Amino acid sequence: MTGSSSQFGHATSTPPRKPSTRTVAQRKVYGKKKNIAPRAVFDPKSPIRLSDEHKERDGTVEAIQAKLAAVSLEEKPVSVKQAKTTKPAPKPISSNHRAVQPSSPRPQSTQKSTPRSSPQRLDTPTKPQSPMAFTKSKTYQKMVEVRVWPKETEQDDVSSETNDTTCTSSTNQTPRKKTSVRTSSGFIHDPKANTYVRPILNEALSPSPHKVSKNSQLGPPDPLPSEGSYGEVYKLRLREESNRPAVSKSKLAKLTAYGDGVFKVVPLRAQRGLGSKKFTTIIEIASEVKMLKYLDPIPGFARFREIHVVQGRFPDAFQSAWDYYKETRDDCLNPDPANKKAFPDTQLWAIVEMDDAGCELEKFSWSSVFQIYDIFWGVAMALARAEEYALFEHRDLHLGNVCIRSGRSNGSMDPPSSMEIARRNSPSGFGISALETTIIDYSLSRADLRLADLSDDSDGVVESASSDLDKKQIFDAIGQDEDEILLRDTYRYMRATVYTGNPLETEKTPNVPGIWADYAPRTNLVWLLFILKNLMKNRKEEAAQPISEPEASQRQALAPCSPNRAMEEQSAKSKTDKETLSCTLVKKRHSKDQQARIERLKQRLEGRLERVLDLLDLENGDEDMCCAADLVAYAMDSQWLVEQDFF
Repeated sequence: MTGSSSQFGHATSTPPRKPSTRTVAQRKVYGKKKNIAPRAVFDPKSPIRLSDEHKERDGTVEAIQAKLAAVSLEEKPVSVKQAKTTKPAPKPISSNHRAVQPSSPRPQSTQKSTPRSSPQRLDTPTKPQSPMAFTKSKTYQKMVEVRVWPKETEQDDVSSETNDTTCTSSTNQTPRKKTSVRTSSGFIHDPKANTYVRPILNEALSPSPHKVSKNSQLGPPDPLPSEGSYGEVYKLRLREESNRPAVSKSKLAKLTAYGDGVFKVVPLRAQRGLGSKKFTTIIEIASEVKMLKYLDPIPGFARFREIHVVQGRFPDAFQSAWDYYKETRDDCLNPDPANKKAFPDTQLWAIVEMDDAGCELEKFSWSSVFQIYDIFWGVAMALARAEEYALFEHRDLHLGNVCIRSGRSNGSMDPPSSMEIARRNSPSGFGISALETTIIDYSLSRADLRLADLSDDSDGVVESASSDLDKKQIFDAIGQDEDEILLRDTYRYMRATVYTGNPLETEKTPNVPGIWADYAPRTNLVWLLFILKNLMKNRKEEAAQPISEPEASQRQALAPCSPNRAMEEQSAKSKTDKETLSCTLVKKRHSKDQQARIERLKQRLEGRLERVLDLLDLENGDEDMCCAADLVAYAMDSQWLVEQDFF
């Protein structure tokens, strides 16, 4: 493959091959979900934003052929003197997009042609100011789009560029030496790579995936590492105004509308050589992206933006963020992206672009039963919707794959105060903490994706997306502490549920090919039990909220009163003290009653959660409880949840 090893290159195809099928939402989605944020506004020339008047500039073979067909050449006899004085015009150099501009009929003229300057390279790195203290005068490069050209179009491009010479009126001119085809440094011209990553690129939402660029307006990403060895997660944020270079208002508006985005960077398995027996396969990442797109409308699931394929080393901004995380954390297990023994210079990466879902649950300290109630039922209702919509199983729902964020206007994630609890009118007790949950990472998940065939008007077919977990080596690990032991046991409970239907039969049995494609929704209950046990066991001690006692405010006199009014003043003061004392007692009694109601509500919610632990118990639980939808239906029948919480 061509392309620099010091920067990412974006692998895509021009023209893109339209897939034979597309995913559609055939089923009803229960619940409400916020609109998706704008996607990939970094590239103002993104194909999805091109207006109709600029679409004709597309550098496809069809567009080039159409333009060349429209070219008309005029041949007129000229005198010998005119032929000697006329010099041939220089051959134009094609741009990075290889779009050959048609030549207009050249008028008869004896003036010399002015050579056109070659276009500016699109991948010229910029050098923004270093916005983080840990970087040492590093230059932040751009992730430059690298398009993989199909094999059948390369010959057409060569012939088109060869024919794009400017004809002169001289008939005796010696033939010019052919200029070699100029390959752009921002593209990959390897048809094998194009074919290899095609299943991923077919899932892009735009005609060709957007550029993955690190604009100077964006500060270094905050590293949010994912669990295991599947990849890294980076959060892109807009710089503070004091550290942001001057930009136009329109560009700043686009970046602001884009909001905080998340890039999940996954190393792809190589076809051969280094990295060919590890990392994520093309089929696995394509399956995950299909699920991301299909589950996008469901409340409580991650919002998908775009998928990219890039090649090469991490840009400086991403590498600096990785180094900073390595220096400040003790849980960095993945190899250094700059390590050439771990990743070759031609390493391919899949970058999944999503909305920022907030903080991972494993990094959040919860203390209030209102927080636990909202987190657990938020995850349970999301799973119930996905079961109804796509026969979905997550199969890897540890605390790192549940993200939470605050629904408050100030973004605070503190436990609700007594005033907030009294103010929120929740008949079920759900939603008082204002925490919103999002389920992420479908690397090991299973779902039925309903596809619409573009060739006819039928209802389409159903494609099962899943991953063979027996190849992941996750069922033999042994935890080192109590929490990790519970996690590793949960994986074995899940496998036993799929193989035998009984989660307690954890004795290892021979692998059955294709069994993980089957639908076993009770695995969702196994993971819900794991989450609830962690929420109840690892809760922090809740700080007591003191009952405020309003003090009687006494108004001070401006000047001493006359002696003849002493009796009247004493009588008025006595009356005022009695009224103030009465008001204080009423407010104090009201505050105590309010606090007592809050305590009773807490006990009621905690009792419900204890009841859920009994229902989901692997040994003595309710045998009729088969999926998350059953649990949510039970909760609604018991008035633990109401319709407005789910629908």
